[in-house]
Amino acid sequence: MYASYILLALILIILFSSFVTVQQGFIAVITVFGKYRRILAPGLNFKLPLIEQIYKRVSIQNRSVELDFQAVTIDQANVYFKAMLLYAVIDQKEETIVNVAFKFVDDRSLMQALIRTVEGSIRGFVATKKQAEILSLRRDLVEDVKQHIDHTLESWGYHLIDLQLNDITFDEAIMTSMSRVVASNNLKAAAENEGQALLITKTKAAEAEGNAIKISASAEREAAQLRGQGVALFREEVAKGMSNAAKEMQQVNLDASMIMFSMWTEAIKNFAEAGEGNVIFIDGSPDGMQKSVRQLMAMSQLDGIEREKENGKKLDK
Repeated sequence: MYASYILLALILIILFSSFVTVQQGFIAVITVFGKYRRILAPGLNFKLPLIEQIYKRVSIQNRSVELDFQAVTIDQANVYFKAMLLYAVIDQKEETIVNVAFKFVDDRSLMQALIRTVEGSIRGFVATKKQAEILSLRRDLVEDVKQHIDHTLESWGYHLIDLQLNDITFDEAIMTSMSRVVASNNLKAAAENEGQALLITKTKAAEAEGNAIKISASAEREAAQLRGQGVALFREEVAKGMSNAAKEMQQVNLDASMIMFSMWTEAIKNFAEAGEGNVIFIDGSPDGMQKSVRQLMAMSQLDGIEREKENGKKLDK
C-alpha cells in the first residue's frame, strides 16, 4: 500500500514537471542531455520529463546599462564620460535565440564584453580629436560608435537601440581654463558691440552736426543775399530820390549842391543822435564840408552814368 502511494506521488511529480510556464518577454531554451533541442514561446508549454531541461530563459525585452569611463584626447587631455547604453535581442527567430543563449557563459560575461567594446570604440574616436573639439562632436561620436559596434553586437544576437552621452567633463584645470576662455570671448564680444554702438553714435552725431552746419551755412548765405539785395534796393531808391530832387531843383533854378549839403547835415545829425559812445572824426570846417559835398556829387554822377549804361544795354537787347 505504501509502495502504491509512492508510485502515485512519483507519477504526479513527473506529470507536473512536464508542464512549463514561460513568462511574457522571455523565450526558454531547451536542451537534452546538454545538447540544444528547441525553444519554448511565452505561455504554458510541455516538455519531456527528466529528459528535456530548461537551459536558459532569454529576455527579448530592451535592456540598459550605465557606463562611466575615461578617455584621452590627441593633445593628452583627460575626458570623463557618463553614458547610457540601450540594447536588445535582434528578433525572436530560433537561430537568433540560440546564438544569444550559447554565445556567452553568462550575462555577466556579456555585459563585460559589451561595456569594454563600447568604451574601446569611444576611446578610439576621442584619441584622434583635440580637447577643444570633443564637446562639439557629441553627435559625431555617437554615430561613430553605433557604426562600429552594430556589427559586433549582431554577431552576438543583439542590436544597439540607443547610446546617450549624458555627461562629458574634463579635469578641473581644463574646465577652469575653458570657463576663462568663454568669459574672455564674451567680454571681447561685448567690447566689440560697445565699440560698434559708440561708432554708430558718433557717426550719427557727426552727420547731424554736418547737416546743421550745412543748414546754417545755407541760411547765412541766403540772409547775406537778402541783405545785399536790400542794400542794393536802398541805394537804388536813394539814387532815384536824389535824381528826382535834382531835377526839381533845376526846374526852380536852385543849385543841386543843396541836396548834398542837406544830406551832409542829416548825416551829422544822425551820428549825434544814434551814436553810442563811438568817436567819429569829421572835418567841420567850410573846406571840409565843400570837399565832402564834392565827393558826394561825384558819387551821384557816377551812379547816374552806370544806370544810363544799364538802361542802354537793356534797350539794345
